[in-house]
Amino acid sequence: MEDVLKQQYGFIRSTRQTLFAFLEGIPLQKLHNTVPNFGNSSIIRTHIHVADCYLAWLGKFALKLTDCSFATDYDIEHSDVKKVRDRFDLVDEVVQQFLFEFNSRWIENIENQVKWQEETWSTTPLWLLTHTETHEFHHKGQIVSMARQLGYNPPDTDLVEPEAKI
Repeated sequence: MEDVLKQQYGFIRSTRQTLFAFLEGIPLQKLHNTVPNFGNSSIIRTHIHVADCYLAWLGKFALKLTDCSFATDYDIEHSDVKKVRDRFDLVDEVVQQFLFEFNSRWIENIENQVKWQEETWSTTPLWLLTHTETHEFHHKGQIVSMARQLGYNPPDTDLVEPEAKI
């Protein structure tokens, strides 16, 4: 199953690269503009939030890594597409480690603390991977909608290349 999940994540990375290439053509100021009706967020802030979700759930919660902290407001305000790409490079490393660590243990319960509740929370590695991946696509849709509102015509980011690999 690990091979299937690696291939699936490869498809996700492929769509992410399409989005990055598109965002590189938008002026940095526009990427930082707050877009109404999207939680008063910007394209850059939303994209970093996606990376932080992977790092928090797969890195911090599941793998118990200590170097998976959320981006600070300063980090976000001083980010460009290259810095977001770099953050996703870290995400790719964490996903690789996660896939290796939980190979053949996808439905075992794991538990850890989450910051919004006192008691520990329990879930499965498969749920965490599914959550982070679907969360990325939810926000990818928001990002392309924000870009449209800013006057840009995004490419189809839902098509994945069959040869995409992790």
